[in-house]
Amino acid sequence: MTIIWVDADACPNPIKEILFRAADRRQVDLNLVANQSLRVPRSPRIRSLTVPQGFDVADDYILEQATPSDLVITQDIPLAAALVEKGVAVVDPRGREYDARNIGERLSMRNFMEEMRGSGVNTGGPSAFGEREKQAFANSFDRMLTRLLRTAP
Repeated sequence: MTIIWVDADACPNPIKEILFRAADRRQVDLNLVANQSLRVPRSPRIRSLTVPQGFDVADDYILEQATPSDLVITQDIPLAAALVEKGVAVVDPRGREYDARNIGERLSMRNFMEEMRGSGVNTGGPSAFGEREKQAFANSFDRMLTRLLRTAP
C-alpha cells in the first residue's frame, strides 16, 4: 500500500492543500511529519505526526518509515538522496523529481552552494514560490503517484 510522506516543516501551504485533496480523492494515506503540531483537515487518510525537536529528527523518522512503494515530498536534498538509495520515490515542492540518475548531481550542487555560502558568497536563494511551481509540483506528483498506485501490490 502506498503512503505519502511529507517533510512538512518547510512545505509550502499550497502544496499541502494539493496533498490533502489528493489523499481523499485517491484514497491514499498522507503523513505530514514535523517537529511542531500542524493543522490538518479531518480525514481518516490524513495524519500530522509530531516528532521531537532536534536536527534531522523528522528526516530520520521519514527515512526509517518510508518504503519503496511510498512517495516522499521533501526539499531536503540529503534526505532525498538517502531515500533514493533506499528505492523510495521523491519529489520536491517545486516538482523536481529525484531519482538514481540525478540525485548525485543535485547533492553535489547543494554541497557546492552550501560551501559558497559558508565562505561568504551571496548565492541568493530560491526564486519565489508561485503558480508555475505549484503547477509543476501537481504534475510531477500526480504522475509519480499514479505510477506507484499502478505497481503497488
